[in-house]
Amino acid sequence: MGLRSFIHRLTAPRITSGFIDSPVKLVLVINNDLKMGKGKIAAQAGHASVSATMKAGEKSPSTLDSWLKSGQKKVCLKTNYDDLIDLENEAKSIGIQTIRINDAGKTQIPSGSLTVIAFGPDDEEKLEQLTGHLKLL
Repeated sequence: MGLRSFIHRLTAPRITSGFIDSPVKLVLVINNDLKMGKGKIAAQAGHASVSATMKAGEKSPSTLDSWLKSGQKKVCLKTNYDDLIDLENEAKSIGIQTIRINDAGKTQIPSGSLTVIAFGPDDEEKLEQLTGHLKLL
């Protein structure tokens, strides 16, 4: 799907809203093992947010619509690489969308390094059960 088609999907009137009544959020979990600088973390979180939004537009438009209309709540958490992989596997097993971001390796860290995984957007309670034990970034 091209960018123009995606933007049209977000802004075009819907025949049925499909609005989800429960709170929806996006969780970004940073790989804290990499010791990235603040700017690098911000860039990687941005990549994850945009990718998660685009994928949700294709796979789960009603959830995306609810998230966009409810203020696009996001939270940034941190953990180590091994826990991040475990969380990703658990999320996939319970049907939570995941987006994995690997760095190109042009600045601070080696090419291919897993920098962040986005979880959602999805039901806030479901995400809290998955990531609620993690510390804020």
